[in-house]
Amino acid sequence: MTKLKINDNGIDRNMTANEETAYLNDAEQAQAEAEAQATAQAAKIAARQAVLDKLGLTVNEAAALLG
Repeated sequence: MTKLKINDNGIDRNMTANEETAYLNDAEQAQAEAEAQATAQAAKIAARQAVLDKLGLTVNEAAALLG
């Protein structure tokens, strides 16, 4: 694996082991949060569509009714 670089006051250098671990943990957490958000958004869209399907409405018809 290539060493990760960091810019420290205008000087590029390799990350220390602690910095690299922190960076990788943060990146992993950010990825997990993004996936959770995407899953929640997909569930919200599916729930909205399920309600529209029960009512027999399209998105445009619901928008027109709700103003």
